[in-house]
Amino acid sequence: MIRLFSILLLLGFSSACFAETYEIVQEDDGLTVHYDGKLLTRYLIKSGAKPILYPLLGPDGLPMTRRYPIESVGESERDDHPHHRSVWFTHGNVNGTDFWLEKEGVGGQIIHEKFEKVTDGENAQIVSLNRWETPEGKVLCRDRRSITFGQDEGRQYFDFDITVTAGDEPVTFGDTKEGAFGIRVPGTMKVDAKKGGTIVNDSGQKNKDAWGKKSSWVDYYGPVKDKTVGITIMNHPSSYGYPTYWHVRTYGLFAANPFGIHDFVGKNVESGDHTIEPGKSMNLRYRVLLHEGTTEDANITAAFARYEKVKK
Repeated sequence: MIRLFSILLLLGFSSACFAETYEIVQEDDGLTVHYDGKLLTRYLIKSGAKPILYPLLGPDGLPMTRRYPIESVGESERDDHPHHRSVWFTHGNVNGTDFWLEKEGVGGQIIHEKFEKVTDGENAQIVSLNRWETPEGKVLCRDRRSITFGQDEGRQYFDFDITVTAGDEPVTFGDTKEGAFGIRVPGTMKVDAKKGGTIVNDSGQKNKDAWGKKSSWVDYYGPVKDKTVGITIMNHPSSYGYPTYWHVRTYGLFAANPFGIHDFVGKNVESGDHTIEPGKSMNLRYRVLLHEGTTEDANITAAFARYEKVKK
């Protein structure tokens, strides 16, 4: 091995060629993802009632999501909404079953079935298959979620692409604000901490004004320890409901939801219900970018312009 490494060095390869790639290791409870030898995230196959990503580490290894309820409450955090578990995908009304809240015996469960594909190296990807079960054990639908890791001008991102497929019966994702692709930001980053946390969308609407609005992206930035960092969620043009509505709150919830029209717009509009016919599918596609500085510092408008050109 040492001799091989020496030969590669002579051929012009450096140690960076080996270190600066993704490594994904399977554990009993899921997968651990490292980049350049440092922890980036973990894919947990079950936390509460669903698979999640936790922790999610950004610039300088700073935590980019809330600790609670996976770990003890962190700085400026509250022990509210225990179903807000770091990074997740669920919905509050699927054929009448609530997969968003975690009420024992009442809510649904998203159950990991298997990893279809796990690829590390430069083109790292996790593909998992999951089923959505009612409290009675009836399977309403299945999903295939693909998480692809990459770099945008040296900044970490992952693309979260999910395909939900109906079985033998129609599946309706109901009109409710409680959904769907969600992140809970660190306590110090939230707007309500009054430490500089800020929400910005593609129209320049900020904080409370960004809630319930359509936008191709939303950025949530603020301090973590002694550094200003941010998380951007971008919605790909090929995604159902693009540009999505946003259930983004000053207390730290950050969710893309194309279904909750009555909550976001008002009752005197067409319902946001979306029905997937038997054997058919719905595709939802997002990019999560982890960056330093403010929205302007990170030039999120340009970052989205690069993302929207990605063929899906």
